[in-house]
Amino acid sequence: MLLRKSMSAFTQLTWAQAPSPVRASVARHATKHPGELNPPLRRIIYIVDMGNAFKTASLLTALTLVLLFIGEYFGGRNGLVTALIFAALINFVSYFFSDKISLAMYRARPVTREELPRVYSVVERITQRVGLPMPKIFVIPTESPNAFATGRNPSHASVAVTQGILDLLNDEELEGVLAHELGHVRNRDILISSVAATLAGAITFLARMGYWAGLFGGFGGRDDDRNRGGLGALLMIILAPLAAMLIQLAVSRSREYQADETGAHFTGNPYALASALRKLDAYSRRVPMVATPSTAHLFIIQPVLGMNLGSLFSTHPPIAKRIERLTGRPAEFTQ
Repeated sequence: MLLRKSMSAFTQLTWAQAPSPVRASVARHATKHPGELNPPLRRIIYIVDMGNAFKTASLLTALTLVLLFIGEYFGGRNGLVTALIFAALINFVSYFFSDKISLAMYRARPVTREELPRVYSVVERITQRVGLPMPKIFVIPTESPNAFATGRNPSHASVAVTQGILDLLNDEELEGVLAHELGHVRNRDILISSVAATLAGAITFLARMGYWAGLFGGFGGRDDDRNRGGLGALLMIILAPLAAMLIQLAVSRSREYQADETGAHFTGNPYALASALRKLDAYSRRVPMVATPSTAHLFIIQPVLGMNLGSLFSTHPPIAKRIERLTGRPAEFTQ
């Protein structure tokens, strides 16, 4: 009855924005009946998918328009055609290979059950309990503790953990972190996160090209070309914040809160995730992980950003606020 009454209002919302009673009801049903999707639950997941599909399409369209504008301005009709081809290629790569790009960027390697039985046992237990497909497991060779999930959908999901997080956390805390990442999978926000990372990287690359073109005036030496070179430098100023804005619009802080909540539902132990977040925050400062701004939002905690515009890409809420939401108590009282 609760699900039925909430459907009309929920049609305009993503999973992260859905009313808490609806999310709790869905989580309880998934826990009690893993693998079973009754009609109301199917409709909810369909609506969530449609919402994220719209966001993904909006991002791809935005990038296409930016590329077409640049191509037409600098190359006329030929530049427009070239930009259209390039945009189609980037869109294709973003949708089908953005997860592989993110994993390769951090030298993540796939691991077997024999290599990492501790992680496999936790992930298998949670996925069987809530009816999710088993994701691929990857390890990132760094001592900085962190983790992220990526992929097009639950059937093509990957979960990556750093070596540092395996050494730092106890079993309950590791379960909390993995449940959080599977929460991203369940909440259907891994596609939008992966696509946003690839598109932001592409736009930042274009911004750098515009900057160097403007710096050297490399358009033939004529006054008109030099003016266009000056515009290229201006594009650096405009497009880099645009890349950040795309991420901010697509990957809001609410998704981290929601993944925390979903992960806590999966394990029934919010204090374990709260403890893990506290440890991750402290140890990541001692052994920082340098990440690109375009992919920083993927991780469970904010990594160090390798550029001066990093503050524009802050998509993570404060750790203290996340702990407070998980436990219902201020972070200083949950030591």
